[in-house]
Amino acid sequence: MPANQVTSPASQAPEAISPLREAWTVFRRNKPAMFGLALLCAIIAFVVYGTFLYSGDPFDIVWAPHAMPGEEAAFPLGTDYLGRDLLAGLLTGGGPTLAVGAVAAFITVIIGIAVGALAGYFGGWVDDLLMRITEFFQVLPALLFAMVLVTLFSPSLVTIALAIGVVSWPQTARLTRAEFLKIRELEYVTAARSIGARNNRIMWKVILPNALPPLIVSATLTIGVAILFEAGLSFLGLGDPNTMSWGLMIGSNRSYIIEAWWPVTFPGVAIFLTVFAVSLVGDGLNDAFNPKLRER
Repeated sequence: MPANQVTSPASQAPEAISPLREAWTVFRRNKPAMFGLALLCAIIAFVVYGTFLYSGDPFDIVWAPHAMPGEEAAFPLGTDYLGRDLLAGLLTGGGPTLAVGAVAAFITVIIGIAVGALAGYFGGWVDDLLMRITEFFQVLPALLFAMVLVTLFSPSLVTIALAIGVVSWPQTARLTRAEFLKIRELEYVTAARSIGARNNRIMWKVILPNALPPLIVSATLTIGVAILFEAGLSFLGLGDPNTMSWGLMIGSNRSYIIEAWWPVTFPGVAIFLTVFAVSLVGDGLNDAFNPKLRER
């Protein structure tokens, strides 16, 4: 065989595929998940760039109350009970709504991972104590507890996000605990412990990176739950009255839904589409990161 045709075994070995790349390949083949991702990107683009294309203060009274969609060309979606532009409200209110969902999910994940990691890694009395605290928060009526917190600290986007995060972390804590209990006995964790690695390093740099996939899925789904939570609080009159959000639009117009359906329907559809898109993305991530589902 000529020298220039000789190939080494290393050159013939198949190229290794990284776990993230493999997960993206599985996610990309999931048509509902890709549709959800496209829809979520479209909603974010609508919120981010829409205010530049359609300027207007959502609190300004610009026309007669309850003008129907299409009745006045300057206000394509009509007006609410005060005569405020609904399209301006949708564009401006989307940012705070998505921000509350993201911040609340972040708080939920931080508290849940901290509690679950400590309980799952150390076990014993630490596990018993933290799980009793988790069960206490889990049996509390979440919406009622959030209402109490928001009322005590005055309604604002910050207090709403904090309240949602405080009442939503137990599920993430239980999931994190289960992952740590499963991973802490594996060989590479035992090897790290045998060479003298400290507990902090083992927990956060050895175990946590391998426990992240299901936690990422949980965090994604928590965003949708937080958005619904914010809408529910605003519907009950506990939203921030100084910041426009989709939940505030529904809450302030709920008394007039029989007379005019559009001030409630349009923000309601926006919330539904956002939560629907987040749920599809979360299901797709679950399939992509779950080895059993990926093989199937």
